[in-house]
Amino acid sequence: MGDMEDTLLKKRGLKCDDENIGVVSKKIGNIVENMEGVQENFSQFSPGIDFNGSRRVPAKKLVIKNFKVKPKPAEDFQTRSWDKLRNAVLAIQTSRPISTSLEELYQMVENLSSMGQAEKVYNQLKGLIEKHVEETVGQFLGESMDKLIFMKKMNEAWSNHCQQIIMCRSIFLYLDRTYVLQHPGVLSIWDLGLDTFRKYVLTHAVVQVRTVDGILMIIEQERHGDMIDRSLLRSLLRMMSDLQIYADAFEKKFLVATEKLYSSEGEQLVKQLDTPAYLQHVDTRLREERERLHYYLDTSTKWQLFHIVEKQLIAEHLATILSKGLDILMEENRIEDLKLMYNLLGRVKNGQAELCNRMADYVKKRGKVIVINPEKDKTMVQELLEFKDKLDIILEECFKNNEKFVTALKDSFEAFINQRQNKPAEMIAKFVDSKLRAGNKESSEEEMERLLDKIMVLFRFIHGKDVFEAFYKKDLAKRLLVGKSASVDSEKSMLSKLKAECGAGFTSKLEGMFKDMELSRDINTAFKQTLKNIQDLGDSQLDMVVNVLSIAFWPTYPLIQVIMPPFMARYQEIFNKFYQSKYAGRRLQWQPSLGHCNLKANFNSGSKELQVSLYQALCLLQFNECNEIPLEELKERTNIDDEEIRRTLQSLACGKARVIVKNPRGKDINDGDVFIFNKDFTNALYKIKINQVQIKETKDEQKATEERVFQDRQYQIDAAIVRIMKMRKNLSHTLLLTELYNQLKFPCNPPDIKKRIESLIDRDYIQRDKSNSNQYVYVA
Repeated sequence: MGDMEDTLLKKRGLKCDDENIGVVSKKIGNIVENMEGVQENFSQFSPGIDFNGSRRVPAKKLVIKNFKVKPKPAEDFQTRSWDKLRNAVLAIQTSRPISTSLEELYQMVENLSSMGQAEKVYNQLKGLIEKHVEETVGQFLGESMDKLIFMKKMNEAWSNHCQQIIMCRSIFLYLDRTYVLQHPGVLSIWDLGLDTFRKYVLTHAVVQVRTVDGILMIIEQERHGDMIDRSLLRSLLRMMSDLQIYADAFEKKFLVATEKLYSSEGEQLVKQLDTPAYLQHVDTRLREERERLHYYLDTSTKWQLFHIVEKQLIAEHLATILSKGLDILMEENRIEDLKLMYNLLGRVKNGQAELCNRMADYVKKRGKVIVINPEKDKTMVQELLEFKDKLDIILEECFKNNEKFVTALKDSFEAFINQRQNKPAEMIAKFVDSKLRAGNKESSEEEMERLLDKIMVLFRFIHGKDVFEAFYKKDLAKRLLVGKSASVDSEKSMLSKLKAECGAGFTSKLEGMFKDMELSRDINTAFKQTLKNIQDLGDSQLDMVVNVLSIAFWPTYPLIQVIMPPFMARYQEIFNKFYQSKYAGRRLQWQPSLGHCNLKANFNSGSKELQVSLYQALCLLQFNECNEIPLEELKERTNIDDEEIRRTLQSLACGKARVIVKNPRGKDINDGDVFIFNKDFTNALYKIKINQVQIKETKDEQKATEERVFQDRQYQIDAAIVRIMKMRKNLSHTLLLTELYNQLKFPCNPPDIKKRIESLIDRDYIQRDKSNSNQYVYVA
């Protein structure tokens, strides 16, 4: 249409008819009033020079004037012009050729407008358009018409009407540019065409209902999987948008139909399908609706459409989706399905918040199974590490490390891991011991470092960190004293991690243990130099290494007085004198339970080197004097307590390396058993390590460790109460408990705190207020 307009504008000044000459010629005017002297004037166009170039004369101006008498058009000019224009419009409406050129028709409209007939021409054109459109309505009122045929006819009528209005506008464009612009209340020709079609066709009750129902029917067919003509829908819906009836006539009904469809579908499918399949279906539906918006729906429908789909397929069934499928997806590590669930639930209000809560419930429930079951104590820590790794991957890949989910995961771990007090802390300490102990060749240093980092994550969750310290210190002592530590670097790395997490006070004793071991190496070097200067050692040369430990740093061990062979007792005496000479005033207590020895044994098959504990060595050395010794005599000779000597003899007589045999045979050591040196012992190895029978940590030993922890806690509670009361002077019971909970780093019960308060009252650190028994007063 733009090209046509340009053509008309370029040629609008041309004369179209003899009848119009008088009108057009008024623009030319009268060039000169009097033509006399023209020749003279032409000679003066170049002032000062004649045609021979010999002289100069002054120039004169050319004056152009209008006609004195305004030309009048023919009397029937207006009538004939409108007839031609009307015929052209009718030809356009009936798809016939136009007999008059478009340029001429455009000029007629311009001429009529210049004559003050613009309003009349506009109204006559409006009448022609209204009449034609009104006649068009009849074809849509037939009762037996198929809906699809109806839709195609409507689309065809709309397309034809748009083409007709475009053609008419190209002819009557002058009206748009003059008359319409000068009168704000008058519609442009294009808007006039739209308004007319809307008024006579689409606002007709029957036509509108049939059109909207037809569109909804086609959309419903597509939603049920049928192939449809999307271009037809796009054209009809754009028609409604152009006519400004999209929202009122179509959108409301469309959204109601959508809500009804997806409400029914959601109710049905959420029961029939499993959660992953249902989520896939919801995702497909959302993608389909997105395509509909792209191809034919108006963008103004987007928010309401997605809101309805999300509400009916997700929000209404949120609880069912989560309760039915989340635990399974988490348990089976279904990454893609969990990612889809997170994205879909994020589209509805409180969807991700509910997902976060349900995830936390799953973590607590699943973690509780790992922690509470005593049968899983051996694998507890490994399972917790694997569980945490799995959840971390889900958190990163599926939940995009959402802060709320990260916090919920931490809180959930902290909740379930402390449901069984003390045991997780104990098992984490023992797990670390198993990984740091010599012989663990499962991982490189880099892998060990990563493992320790993961263990520290679990360590942060436990409340009873003092329980961890007690068991960790006991196991560290064994590793250091028996030389079973796999790597000093790994030991110190773990120590630095604990220090960074809990502060220097937490690791001061552990650091003291390492310092004792370093100091002991220096002491042993000096002791060996001293032994070289002693002459009366006889033939029994021993390479004795002594670890001197500070009682304040190391675990408490029971004092057992065993009977040492004379040559070993001699070395102990020498070391005592040596140590007293260097550190006067210090007292040494020998701990045989942690000692170990290398013995050289002679068998019929040859000599062997036996690596044994000190208790095992004391028992074996008794067989230098005789080959057969009863159990009771062995106990008397060594002074080892009954339980320990039975365990020691069981390792020597009933284990893999049976350097002695017992009579009668059996797996257990009973009263009256006689032990005989096994001269016929054979082994392919020269160095043979005979392990002590590794009984599980006895209940008494475990209980003793827990009691030590409990005792330490009592001291900490006492100190905290005195510290608070000294600062506050006067405090109620409730406020005192609040202050204590803020200061103490381990869980404690109100009854335990009450006992400590009573103890401090008895010892005159605090006293009850005489007027209020619920109030405490500090005693200076």
